[in-house]
Amino acid sequence: MKYFLVLGIFNIFCFAATSNQAVKENLGQALFLDANLSKNRTMSCATCHNPSAGFVDDRDNGVAKMASLGDDGKSLGDRNAPIAAYAKFSPKFHFDEKNKVYKGGQFWDGRANTLEEQAGGPPLNPIEMGMASKEEVVERLKENSYYVSTFKELYGDNIFEDLNKAYNAMTEVIATFERTEQFSPFDSKYDKFLRGEYDLTVLEDLGRTIFFSNNNNSCINCHVLKVEDAPMETFTNYEYHNIGVPINEALRSKNGVKEIDKGLLANPLVNDEAQKGKYKVPTLRNIAVTAPYMHNGVFKDLKTVVEFYDKYNNKDRTINPETGKPWREPEVKETISLDDLKAKKLTDRKVEALVAFMKLLTDEKYEHLLENK
Repeated sequence: MKYFLVLGIFNIFCFAATSNQAVKENLGQALFLDANLSKNRTMSCATCHNPSAGFVDDRDNGVAKMASLGDDGKSLGDRNAPIAAYAKFSPKFHFDEKNKVYKGGQFWDGRANTLEEQAGGPPLNPIEMGMASKEEVVERLKENSYYVSTFKELYGDNIFEDLNKAYNAMTEVIATFERTEQFSPFDSKYDKFLRGEYDLTVLEDLGRTIFFSNNNNSCINCHVLKVEDAPMETFTNYEYHNIGVPINEALRSKNGVKEIDKGLLANPLVNDEAQKGKYKVPTLRNIAVTAPYMHNGVFKDLKTVVEFYDKYNNKDRTINPETGKPWREPEVKETISLDDLKAKKLTDRKVEALVAFMKLLTDEKYEHLLENK
């Protein structure tokens, strides 16, 4: 009898926890999509992380998607909005003492330690959602009766009496939504191949072989966290590297930015000049449908990216196919990860094969976006 009583209490506890989780996820989804959390009520999290477009900003913004336009309709950032899909797997920002490298965090420079910290940034960023203060954001929350009742249900009736607690609760539920399977379904053709549900084409299989080979290519130096063909691979080691990306002159001509982008050195927790110009290695999940590429969106095409890498090892790869001109100089030269970029040169067919392999990493719901690629 005592056993059944304990089991009953345990089941009730589990049901309550599951129910609370679902309530948080639903509230988080509503907040993620709510433009009322921006100053002019034009911009939500989903504006720059569109769930229908791989959780990136698919608006043209007058700069071919290179950077995001703010809520004021004129502020233009200097970095491409990172993909929010699979972001939950990034560890907290830290210095790896064993390998002597920075790892993890959110944003290109890791300045947000967790998904919660990341969710709290854009509402108060003057060139993004533009709210003046946490108080102003919380007042917007209080305009919505569903928000008020649900926050009280989750955090207690007094939640809105403490400004910081209320703001942090908002970031927590948004992060809870970002941890749902919707953001990381692992249902691409590559995942299906690993489960024996999809047969690779000859070109895709060649691309996979090149990608995972440490004798032919440098992809695995930064874009593999586990081992070859491991399930639930996120295709990033969450380290920071400088691969010599040039300034995006087209973007700078629009946003007026003049100073050098310091990358990881712009993170308030980092003061080592050797980190200048380094950016977090992005996941390759959905990479084929989330152009443009690099931290500043300087390349339009995935094939161009592969050829850009190849230029470090192939003396014949001297021309940027998008401009028809020689590759431009890196924005920051002195910290390029040249050792990690070493590889055998690629033929055009091998370039195509690597692109074909990366297309395999597209979530099922975004496969239709590949049709125009």
